[in-house]
Amino acid sequence: MYIFFLNPSQNAYFCSSLKRLNMSKRYTITAALPYTNGPIHIGHLAGVYVPADIYARYQRMVGNDVAFICGSDEHGVPITIKAKKEGVTPQDVVDKYNAIIKKSFEDFGISFDNYSRTSAQIHHETAQEFFKTLYDKNEFIEEVTEQLYDEEAQQFLADRFVIGTCPKCGNEESYGDQCEKCGTSHNATDLINPKSAITGNTPILKETKHWFLPLDRHEAFLKEWILKGHQKDWKPNVYGQVKSWIDDGLRPRAVTRDLDWGIPVPVEGGEGKVLYVWFDAPIGYISSTKEWAQREGKDWEPYWKDEDTKLVHFIGKDNIVFHCIIFPSMLKAEGSYILPDNVPANEFLNLEGNKLSTSKNWAVWLPEYLEEFPDKQDVLRYALTANAPETKDNDFTWKDFQARNNNELVAIFGNFINRVVVLTNKYYQGVVPTPAHLTSIDEETLAAVKAYPAVIASSIERYRFREASQELMNLARLGNKYLADEEPWKKIKEDEERTKTIMFVALQIASALAVVSEPFLPFTSDKLKKILKEETGDVQTLWDEIVNKDILIPAGHQIGEAELLFGKIEDAEIQKQLDKLEATKKANEAANKTVEPQKEEITFDDFTKLDLRVGTILEAEKMPKAKKLLVLKVDTGIDVRTIVSGIAESFTAEEVVGKKVTVLVNLAPRALRGVESQGMILMTENAEGKLVFVNPDMDQVENGLQIS
Repeated sequence: MYIFFLNPSQNAYFCSSLKRLNMSKRYTITAALPYTNGPIHIGHLAGVYVPADIYARYQRMVGNDVAFICGSDEHGVPITIKAKKEGVTPQDVVDKYNAIIKKSFEDFGISFDNYSRTSAQIHHETAQEFFKTLYDKNEFIEEVTEQLYDEEAQQFLADRFVIGTCPKCGNEESYGDQCEKCGTSHNATDLINPKSAITGNTPILKETKHWFLPLDRHEAFLKEWILKGHQKDWKPNVYGQVKSWIDDGLRPRAVTRDLDWGIPVPVEGGEGKVLYVWFDAPIGYISSTKEWAQREGKDWEPYWKDEDTKLVHFIGKDNIVFHCIIFPSMLKAEGSYILPDNVPANEFLNLEGNKLSTSKNWAVWLPEYLEEFPDKQDVLRYALTANAPETKDNDFTWKDFQARNNNELVAIFGNFINRVVVLTNKYYQGVVPTPAHLTSIDEETLAAVKAYPAVIASSIERYRFREASQELMNLARLGNKYLADEEPWKKIKEDEERTKTIMFVALQIASALAVVSEPFLPFTSDKLKKILKEETGDVQTLWDEIVNKDILIPAGHQIGEAELLFGKIEDAEIQKQLDKLEATKKANEAANKTVEPQKEEITFDDFTKLDLRVGTILEAEKMPKAKKLLVLKVDTGIDVRTIVSGIAESFTAEEVVGKKVTVLVNLAPRALRGVESQGMILMTENAEGKLVFVNPDMDQVENGLQIS
């Protein structure tokens, strides 16, 4: 039987996959080095690490030679700022968060071949050697420039130590290297009214010497390599951002900084200076590969210098310029390295409609997630993949997370597996039955199963992981439909031989799911293989064997007892997460709430002119055609008077009747919409911005008492 797909790329992949078994290729797959000034959250997983892990796991399963590389980015100003705030050393900060981040990756099954650190000696040596090679080849420009200097702190101010007004959008809290409001990159000296983040003082300009990478020298190469060479195979969001940078004209970029935390500049005149973090961090991929190769007894160079190697960088969109312009320019200038074949950067993930923010605690932190959803790593992996921000910013919501789990993982994938395993144990004591005659439906179903690895692989190879995850779920749907159509629970009563064939075919689908689910759901795949007892021996199946083997799980094979792969997530669990976020939102609002400044000073005599009395609201009604106004009858102890108050958006008329209030009784009367108001009720706002009464609501406080 021949299988053809409507999508030509899937057709081509399917044909090539049949020939690929003995054609192993070498892959160097890198994932952006996470910055070690805090733990990681779901935005990091969705943007970089889950798609990278899916890709790496898949490449291993089809027999390719893979080096999946990452590590902690441990230099740069934000780390020194955090260290100063916490009264510890920068090394203390990176040691703490490196351990937390590394454990999170392990907990979520991110299958790095090596996870290193840029504070490691091998990285310092590799980065210094790389710098020295470019220096000796005269690939840098050495310039004395004026940089911002804090006289009180007696130090030059790196970009993140400067805050000022963005010259493009007017944001008054722009950093020295980038405005986070409009996204514009600039130099610290471009800021309007710059201030030192250390002392708050206005810095001066002071001369200092630095080395610059002249990116303008590489414009022609970048235009040829990217704008012409990768116009069709790079993601539009990546290609568009790179084109915008190149079209705007590239300029020299400093590769050194005046700091005491980082990798020392290894040439004469470099005393007191370190390599700029954007220069040393991508070299961390190379040093991490070296570290892995030393441990495994391999040669690292083919993974970075052999043209047969495919280099792929997984990053978020904020790192596109570094991986598509700056790092390739560095590699090209060095001369012996390969260039990335692709840089499939994702966009950003938002959380419940708002931008993820570490500083505002608007995030789902991975350690906290596992505390509250133990053993549900794959649920999060799947939800993030199915809603991945591949071409535009996407929104993570807890309701969608719940729906993905309950309606897809539980109701489709888990339901199919559970039915197959339960029925096999019920009818055949867990032994795979011997099939009788295969009908055309059976043959079509088995042919469709054989087609799915190519369909899923085609999506993975084109970095469409969201699409690939849905094709995986479609394979489970195929299994459910087959069982629903064939109804083995009814057939067993009338045709035992036919039932054996149905269950045999269903078990082949289950076996295929155990294999192709591994890149997406590694913990579930392991669990399913154990249930099917496929993890060892002759039954173990690799990706292409689904296509090439006639039988995936043979008759006579003993499987295990049924075990639920996924559990339903209840509304109360989701509400708890929403309540946490609401509490965070309120805390942020309270923290950011500005207190009105003190009004102009008055004398004691001015104050004594105010006649404040305790009163009780006797009647209240909404003023017609007025959104904010209530008309109140208030017993002031002196008299009963009418007061018009703008509180209708916070209180109903019924709510305020009987309330004790504070009344300014000697305020000159004022007509509001034809009603004369004879005083004022004193109000204020609480932390949520809601009006509340300034209220002497105590026993024995009688109407008419003066407040002084």
